[in-house]
Amino acid sequence: MEPKYRRRRQRAGALAIALVILLIGVTGYVWYQRSVVADRDFVGSGNGNIVMVRVDAGDSIYSLAPELVDKGVIGSRRALVQAAEVTQPSLQQGYYPLQEKMSAKEALKALTNDDLRRGVVDIPNGLTLDDVRVVGGNARKGIYSLVSAQTCQDKQNCVSVDDLKNAVTNTSPEELGVPSWAIDAVNKRGKDPRRIEGLIAPGVHLFDPTMSPVDIMKDLVSDSARVFEDTGLVASAKKVGLSPYDVIIAASLVEREAPAGDFDKVARVILNRLNIKQKLEFDSTVNYGLDEQEVATTDADRQRETPWNTYAKQGLPDTPIASPGLQALHAVENPAQGDWLYFVTVDKNGRTVFNRDFAAHEQAIEESRANGVLDSNR
Repeated sequence: MEPKYRRRRQRAGALAIALVILLIGVTGYVWYQRSVVADRDFVGSGNGNIVMVRVDAGDSIYSLAPELVDKGVIGSRRALVQAAEVTQPSLQQGYYPLQEKMSAKEALKALTNDDLRRGVVDIPNGLTLDDVRVVGGNARKGIYSLVSAQTCQDKQNCVSVDDLKNAVTNTSPEELGVPSWAIDAVNKRGKDPRRIEGLIAPGVHLFDPTMSPVDIMKDLVSDSARVFEDTGLVASAKKVGLSPYDVIIAASLVEREAPAGDFDKVARVILNRLNIKQKLEFDSTVNYGLDEQEVATTDADRQRETPWNTYAKQGLPDTPIASPGLQALHAVENPAQGDWLYFVTVDKNGRTVFNRDFAAHEQAIEESRANGVLDSNR
């Protein structure tokens, strides 16, 4: 029988050998990671497998590097940082189509190539979903057109305006990310692609351009709902006696009607008229249903019955007539104090006169006509 001390010595020797092997393995792995992987850089512009990379405001090469390594775009963080040390590039927010196994230099070139940037749309205050033709001026691209243009990987591979409209008309409001306070109103518009008018907030929006049309629109609508609600919309609506959706409608009127500096006064005019059930009679609501728009409207235009024409219908339009900016929204949530019922811009510098008396308002209108503000080219 083998002595116990010999068996113990054999086990101790085997354990020591195992520890040495483990130590060699760990040391080799650390050396490989530090000396090879840490400096690894692929060669060329990639293997053809597209990887969409999102760049948010404030992102840098240094903050993006770990993600690019994890997704197999670049070989190492160090390679990208070294490539960036020469040019110190700044990044623009958006989505960029990179590829797996790109050299750090090629990845950097792609991330700073504005021609490759997609999925970022900057929506100005007062924009509509559809394009608008202005009398005596150029056509103004609408939200659908701006979004469509930001989906194109090339001229043949785009989500079209019709694709986006079909997504809106054939998808339930809930699936589109419409907030609960707007669902009933959106449903009432049936298959109208403008049924989400006003529910996409102005500002910069990012979306993955490779997503489906439904998911793109859902991203825009749900992000906008958060923007609107962050203003205190629901509580403010109760304070002014409107529903949250009606606040958005009223804010869209302020956006299209009010000159800078008078938003809260125009908001008060709207609320005063609604309170006494006086028609709003805003030219902007007449224009919304027209193929061509301008500041002044004709008698025939004002007599047309549409869901928006506040000359022909009582109360607010059925939907917003544009996307209201936060300043317009705040104005309706916090209107100025006053008893005004009328207002008109009387000169081309934007000076606006507010009145409660209609006779005084008519005098202001004559001044506006004399200054060429209300002249019609039709």
